[in-house]
Amino acid sequence: MSHPIAPHFDDHDEVRADLDARPHHATDPSESAAAVDAHHPRRLRLTVAEVVTETASTSTFRLRRPDGGDLPPFLAGQYVGVFADGTNRPYAIASSPARTDHWDLTVRRVPGGRISNHLIDTLAPGHTLTTTGPTGTFHHNPLFHGEDVVFLAGGSGVVPAMSMVREIADRGLSRRFHLLYGSRSAEDIVFRTELDTLAATHPDIHVHHVVQHAPADWTGPTGLLTGPLVEALAGPLAGRTVYVCGPQALYPYALRQLAALGHPRRRIRFEANGAPADPTAQPHWPAGTDPATEVAVTARGRTFRTRRDRPLLDALEDAGIHPEAACRSGECGLCRIRVVKGHVHTATEARLRLSDERFGYTHSCVAYPITDTELDL
Repeated sequence: MSHPIAPHFDDHDEVRADLDARPHHATDPSESAAAVDAHHPRRLRLTVAEVVTETASTSTFRLRRPDGGDLPPFLAGQYVGVFADGTNRPYAIASSPARTDHWDLTVRRVPGGRISNHLIDTLAPGHTLTTTGPTGTFHHNPLFHGEDVVFLAGGSGVVPAMSMVREIADRGLSRRFHLLYGSRSAEDIVFRTELDTLAATHPDIHVHHVVQHAPADWTGPTGLLTGPLVEALAGPLAGRTVYVCGPQALYPYALRQLAALGHPRRRIRFEANGAPADPTAQPHWPAGTDPATEVAVTARGRTFRTRRDRPLLDALEDAGIHPEAACRSGECGLCRIRVVKGHVHTATEARLRLSDERFGYTHSCVAYPITDTELDL
């Protein structure tokens, strides 16, 4: 049945005819479920087709379907959750959305990192890996972001930028893209050869490498991505969207630099990048609360103990309880739980609903138990 005001819109008859001509699955719900799962799968079992060593600390894993079929579509900048060692972590897709026969996941080794080290040290061609489907809001939206954008990347934060750059090249998009990529040393620059080649062959792609500890023969910019350096390399920012992705320390620093330039916050997009390194440093951490003290957590009929400064999601997984999770940064809300009893510290990274505080909900990936706590999952 058509909406009563629909006929008042331009081209209503043509749109209605197109919709009526499309196949419908109302008589066979399984067909609808199969169509949805093809584009938005909950889990995928993929084969590692190739492993590429990008730098001494970074590897790219090319994933394909075992049957050789196409993978679900995604937007440049999105990520998938990777399951390993009893938990999962989000990793941005580095490959181009124009090529759906594979996904490239580029992983940088994190000192002491549970999953990055596991993947780099153990995965080899022929191995299998379980992932989620693509998700995430850190991608280009031409309606709101325009076609002239700047990307500030630090370290492995270049991965979503790489996907965006590859898409521009593959699809011939009329989008100006300035990448300012900060690295500790020249040896740490991921995708350096390909980025330089793309910039040299596509007039609307501009790549600037900024190195903190430069060798004697380095001729490019050095130091940090300061506001004046950003303007010198990318030009005036007025009206342009700026993407920021990298280590956690980059976010407050970049925000200060961009604010000093007068760039409005609404024109800055940050990629979610993990739980806070130190939740006790946040102003609303309860004064006098020892983060190393253990408290009791009860969930799904089980009770276990955990430190106050350990995210509830990590503590639940350690206890064999696995809530659904994706970003692990407080953004997506997939790990949302309800606190039935007790008090938790919810980090500022959590993007809660307006009603969550009233009804006791929080995001377990960035929530920390302050007292003995009972959870409803």
